[in-house]
Formats: sequence, C-alpha cells, structure tokens
Amino acid sequence: MTYEEDIKQAVEVMRKGGVILYPTDTIWGIGCDATNSTAVQRVFDIKKRVDGKALICLVDNADRIQRYVRNVPSVAWDLIDCAVNPLTVILSGAQNLAPELLAEDGSVGLRVTQEEFSRQLCFRFQKPVVSTSANVSGEPAPANFSEITEEIKKAVDYVVHNRRAEKAKSTPSSIVKLGPNGEVEIIRK
Repeated sequence: MTYEEDIKQAVEVMRKGGVILYPTDTIWGIGCDATNSTAVQRVFDIKKRVDGKALICLVDNADRIQRYVRNVPSVAWDLIDCAVNPLTVILSGAQNLAPELLAEDGSVGLRVTQEEFSRQLCFRFQKPVVSTSANVSGEPAPANFSEITEEIKKAVDYVVHNRRAEKAKSTPSSIVKLGPNGEVEIIRK
C-alpha cells in the first residue's frame, strides 16, 4: 500500500466514525475524530480505560489550536515554537471537541505533531485526531509497532501500514499544563 493510499484510508475510516492505529511523533497511537463522542468512547472501550481520564489530541499546526481552546495564553505559543522534542500542552477552556476526551476541569491536551505521517493525517482530516498509547490501560506502552498486542490491533477499524517495520524505541511526549493566566506546571518531562 502506498503512503497516499494509507493516509486516505485512515482519513476515510475516521470520517465514518472509526478508530485507527497509527504512528505519531512519539509512540504508536489509537486515534479517532476528536469531535466524535461515539468514536472517543470506543477508544476508551478499546483501552479498557475509565471514563473521565482525559485523552490528548494531535493537530497539524499551531494555528489550529485556536479552534479548540477559547483563550490560548501567549506562553503556549512560545513553548510550542521553542519545543525541540514532542510537547503536549494542556490548556483550559476546550471547545468544539467531544466532551468525553476532556479532563474534569474542561482542559484538553494538544500537541502539534512534527512527524510527517501524523501531520499529513491531521492536515487532510482537518480536525484534531485523538492520540493515546496503543495499549490497554495499566499495561506498558509499546515502544514500536512490534510490541502492540493483537488484542489492540484487532479492536481498531484500520491499522496504518506506514512505519510498521521500525524497531527504534519511541517515548511519550513531555506534558506541560498551562493555567488561564499563563501559569506553567510540568506534568511529565
């Protein structure tokens, strides 16, 4: 399957409310349309994760964040611009997203992906894509595709072909939570 066909298929599955397994700028992720409540609930079911535990979303560029967060503090733009490694920013005042993926305080974790496949996926989908580790909650996150269990692979509607053969160990992103007045709290380095 070509790179183009792979992206088109993944986008089509998400447009129909499906769930995909795909490579990101960090680890392989379980993803779906971040605005579709039913799809988000399926991700929770696949992960056997308790509702109310927030999920993060990927976007293809920083400008898109403004569609999904009411007031983005200026420090967020500085952090995103300066980040050398993948950085998830938790922001208050989420909007236009499935309520199931938000934290209890109404915040959302967003990351501007720099990895080519996930960036193109988000660009072509034109909405944020849920990105949560490809494992059952409580189990170790797989460092590459070969470590993803058959249970997870069979539970999704589409498994992306791109980057399956890579053996490099990937790591999750850093996470920073920003308060409405620009307060910074480091959640994960």
